[in-house]
Amino acid sequence: MASDSTGSGARVGLVHRFRLWAIGRLRRSRFLPVGMPDKLTDESRLDGAFAQQVMVYFPTPQDSLYQLRPWYHALTELDRVHPLVCVFKDSRTAAVVREETGFDCVTLARYGQLDEILSRSDVKLALYINHDPINFESLRFTSLVHVYLGHGDSDKGVSVSNQVKAYDWCFLAGQAALDRAASAVMLYDAAARSMLIGQPQLDGATVVTGTPSPDGRRTVLYAPTWEASQPSVSYGSLESHGEALMRALSPTYRVIYRPHPLNGVIRASYAAADATVRRLADRVDTDVTLEQSFADADLLVTDVSAVTLNWLPTGRPLLVTKPLVPYPSSRLMGVVPQLAATDDFAAAVAEHLLSDPTRADRDALVDHYLGDPSPGVATKRFIAACEDVMQVRDREWDAARARGAIGT
Repeated sequence: MASDSTGSGARVGLVHRFRLWAIGRLRRSRFLPVGMPDKLTDESRLDGAFAQQVMVYFPTPQDSLYQLRPWYHALTELDRVHPLVCVFKDSRTAAVVREETGFDCVTLARYGQLDEILSRSDVKLALYINHDPINFESLRFTSLVHVYLGHGDSDKGVSVSNQVKAYDWCFLAGQAALDRAASAVMLYDAAARSMLIGQPQLDGATVVTGTPSPDGRRTVLYAPTWEASQPSVSYGSLESHGEALMRALSPTYRVIYRPHPLNGVIRASYAAADATVRRLADRVDTDVTLEQSFADADLLVTDVSAVTLNWLPTGRPLLVTKPLVPYPSSRLMGVVPQLAATDDFAAAVAEHLLSDPTRADRDALVDHYLGDPSPGVATKRFIAACEDVMQVRDREWDAARARGAIGT
């Protein structure tokens, strides 16, 4: 019996070692999907500490980089005065961000590794770009303050979440975001837990010159959102509007299609609709900046999404598709014309290119949604807000020490 038991234990150990070896090979191979973190730790960093006092925690993989990239400019400005470290769970994502920004980027696979390094460090502030559940591995630490930045404000239902309660503060763009949180999140003092900073993401936009259609046609930009992982906020219009919109506008207009990076990750039918629209578009902007797409367009057709707010400062006509699922009421959606799937798309576009009847009402909403959009203002407010919450952290930390709640 002892021999059988020993042999069985050896086989279990061998299987376990083989499994770990196979997982390691997969993580290092080109076959690992970009949507799956490879968890390849930067071993050389494990015995050290973070020299920085600000940490950006971004555990999601490469297909979520569209969320972080708009913050590059603001984070670079913050890094100049308060150096920051970016923590990832995917080494490929870390490598891309390191190459694109020059930030100190570290990949940590396990919660315990973060625990060890933070215990040796004087990190005061953690910043979060999304609500990924893995954020809770970092939110556990009480030695620093936790701030949710988000990756774009919008009237989507998903823009308000009970998860905001996990953070010490949320930095919000404008009064619209604060009103949204105050009305939708129960048992939460949104005013006390929020700071309005504007939208620093817009400060990093490069000033570009539009490129008119060579044949003189007016240009319509179609920039829908993805199908979403939650059916209740599936506002994407590709299946309901996409092909019909393209056929209705062509060849009268030049139509630029700007696909969402996550199109089709949930539903194959959405991926198929995306492929159809790509074939019908005059241009597909996958490697073009949002600023260039905007500059080249005379009118935007989009969904209930952050794209609507980014477009507002342009002052140009805007049409929003009407989702097939219920959506929250808002001041913007009360102003902007909505395209139902059964509407005459060509007539709606023609009318708004000719007269733009909602221009004045949209302009009046810029401050409500975005704060002061003057270049640089939001970035300065962002840095000042970071400094304010770090000062609060220092006061609270000193008071905790005085009470004996933490070691010296």
